Amino acid sequence: MRVVALIHKDDGTDYGVSFPDFPGCISGGASLDEALARSTEALNAHIAVMLEDGDPIPTPRALDDLKADPDYAVDFDGAVIATVPAFVAGRRSQRVNVTIDGDLLEEIDAAAKAFPGGRSGFLAQAAREKIANAR
Repeated sequence: MRVVALIHKDDGTDYGVSFPDFPGCISGGASLDEALARSTEALNAHIAVMLEDGDPIPTPRALDDLKADPDYAVDFDGAVIATVPAFVAGRRSQRVNVTIDGDLLEEIDAAAKAFPGGRSGFLAQAAREKIANAR
């Protein structure tokens, strides 16, 4: 899932990132790229703590719904809007069929031997990392 992030920057400050659907989860960075990368880490760590505490994970709202919420009108003022990926552990897995070059599959299997969850766990983690780093 993707979550709306609001990015603010005042003169002489770093970028700050907040998530209207996840109050209390904030991040930042000296550059926009750094702020976005850190925000992905912060959001996923925040969700992990919520899960450990038994807190419900909110369903992220659409941008139009957030903008229409009067509680967040001020937060949108001057903000750059982005979405960041969120990965919630324990969600239902789905079986998929993919086609991969045989040589690549051998390398994946060799690397996945010691990985929790084997090939599927390895591929899922690789996809999470690639998505989190995509800009």
